[in-house]
Amino acid sequence: MDLSTMTMLALRKLENNVKQELISREREDLNKARVQIMAIAQQAGIALKQLMLDGLQPRTGKVAVRYRNADNATEQWTGRGRQPRWVKKWVESDKSIDLLRV
Repeated sequence: MDLSTMTMLALRKLENNVKQELISREREDLNKARVQIMAIAQQAGIALKQLMLDGLQPRTGKVAVRYRNADNATEQWTGRGRQPRWVKKWVESDKSIDLLRV
């Protein structure tokens, strides 16, 4: 196939056909792999769900709030990361951060 003799329209059609074929083949390959993996898991007596979840780390919960703004109770801080502005202002005014501890 000599691409240099093809028109732009023909090249665009060819490009679209190639893209569609690639998508189709990727789906087929994925389905074949899925079937093979399921067969191997079944032969080993392993539930597919167990196989998929084993590698995942459990989600950790939220960190508890350690400090709450005395002037505005909606402003909270866990004590991790950078200090919020309200904590910095509190400390700069020579007040102990321990007074904010929950």
